[in-house]
Amino acid sequence: MRYFIRLSYDGTAYHGWQIQPNGISVQETLQQALSTLLRQPTEIVGAGRTDAGVHARMMVAHFDGMVEDTAQLVYKLNKLLPRDIAVQQVWPVADEMHARFSATSRTYHYFVHLRKSPFLRQYSWQLYGQLDFDKMNEAARTLLDYEDFTSFSKVNTDAKTNLCHVTQAVWEPIPDSEEGDVEVWRFTITANRFLRNMVRAIVGTLVEVGRGRMTVDDFRRVIEQRNRCSAGESVPGNALFLVDVSYEQFPNPKIC
Repeated sequence: MRYFIRLSYDGTAYHGWQIQPNGISVQETLQQALSTLLRQPTEIVGAGRTDAGVHARMMVAHFDGMVEDTAQLVYKLNKLLPRDIAVQQVWPVADEMHARFSATSRTYHYFVHLRKSPFLRQYSWQLYGQLDFDKMNEAARTLLDYEDFTSFSKVNTDAKTNLCHVTQAVWEPIPDSEEGDVEVWRFTITANRFLRNMVRAIVGTLVEVGRGRMTVDDFRRVIEQRNRCSAGESVPGNALFLVDVSYEQFPNPKIC
């Protein structure tokens, strides 16, 4: 049978989600634990690929096997997995369901803070000076007008298309920050799919708008040029979180 698994992880110690030869990955770590418990090699397929250092409050993956008690499997996985990976749920799905290709949307959060904080440094990007978030939001809204995001994609990837449908892109202040007078902002972006490095490149380019180094029209031209060299720098991965993966069959996988 096919099963979906919902998990979260702190990506600090990992070279991203996907198995790779040069470092430990979340996929490899989860796959080893699952194979041990099911007593046979078990492949895990994720809903996407987070980069090195990127976190997930919610990742969905699937695997094929036979599970007698899904609740017990969740319990045993959490006992076996390291502290920076947690499994919330395992449930059976139809054989044709696919964690990656059946997903209809993904949502990411990116955090920035505007004053030095020893407690935010691991999960937020510190910026110096003031940013014009109104202009940044004006530029972010233009993302909904386009589908080709080549300018924000890592070059030489195995992606067959650079077309994505962005449905939400907005900067919002975090009102009740425990850091008191440290101003914290969150960027939320939702799309049907994302290219490699796409969110981090978009954030880096929007910050250029916020600093006054680029206008909203300049931001549009960056998208239209379809050239990675025209966009801003890729921002650090430690402030990026995958927070939701949606499926038509499961409007809210968190309570499936």
